[in-house]
Amino acid sequence: MSDAHPTPSGPGDLPGWRHVYSGKVRDLYEPDSSAAGVALRDRHGDVVLVVASDRVSAYDQVLSPGIPDKGVVLTQLSLWWFDQLADLVPNHVVGTDVPAAVAGRAMVCRRLDMFPVECVARGYLTGSGLAEYRTNGEVTGIPLPAGLVDGSRLPEPIFTPATKAELGEHDENVRFSVVVDTVGPQAAETLRDLTLAVYARAEQIARERGVVLADTKLEFGTDPTTGAVTLGDEVLTPDSSRFWPADAWQPGRAQPSFDKQFVRDWLTSDASGWDRASDAPPPALPADVVERTRARYLEAYERLTGAPLAL
Repeated sequence: MSDAHPTPSGPGDLPGWRHVYSGKVRDLYEPDSSAAGVALRDRHGDVVLVVASDRVSAYDQVLSPGIPDKGVVLTQLSLWWFDQLADLVPNHVVGTDVPAAVAGRAMVCRRLDMFPVECVARGYLTGSGLAEYRTNGEVTGIPLPAGLVDGSRLPEPIFTPATKAELGEHDENVRFSVVVDTVGPQAAETLRDLTLAVYARAEQIARERGVVLADTKLEFGTDPTTGAVTLGDEVLTPDSSRFWPADAWQPGRAQPSFDKQFVRDWLTSDASGWDRASDAPPPALPADVVERTRARYLEAYERLTGAPLAL
């Protein structure tokens, strides 16, 4: 898991599961030595319990307070997308029979040998891709037409990978050649092709529901049992993707979005008083920013799936 980071202390253990990692958003558990844990291993093999918390991060900082129900949105939306993509690529989900304390926000997942690459597909120009384009007319070495602006739709989706960063560090956009050097040419081509195939499917599904999928970040690993390249982590959530309302899309400005943009905007505003370049931790989020962000996560789920989130 890309956001998993060792911690000497953290959430308590769960029945049959031992807490082993915490990240920006997720907590990771493995079966313990109890009878319940042994039964889990016997039934599923080498698995982990992935729990999505309500923690929220921005600019590589974990903020407080969290966003209520965010973890449920991330888990349930990921499960929905895994179903939509099942014919394109296998995924790591084994089941959702999880302890009651984390019901709705947890998945039992096969442990994968993860590729050390963030697999990013972009269909629209914004964020770090826009910043890079403004500097040299390229994104990760891919030349783009002149005259593009914030929110421009690209001639075709592009694969713009990034290195995985440790907690508190920044991911770094890299050229495809770096991926080749890191994982080998065959695996690099597979990751690129799968990323673009997933983006194409998801972009079409989202567009049919009035949502623009501007870009998304995916993570893949190898299934140790089958050797198959497998989709892991979360997928196509507001934390890993930029979703915009199609009826409000207007190139040349920042787009309204179904994610934590309220959090980012407040942090970089004068109201927060936070200097992003300093070593000072970010201030606590105001209640209205928390509530508006929660509403956007819920709306993203409902627009994409066509159903209200069961809470």
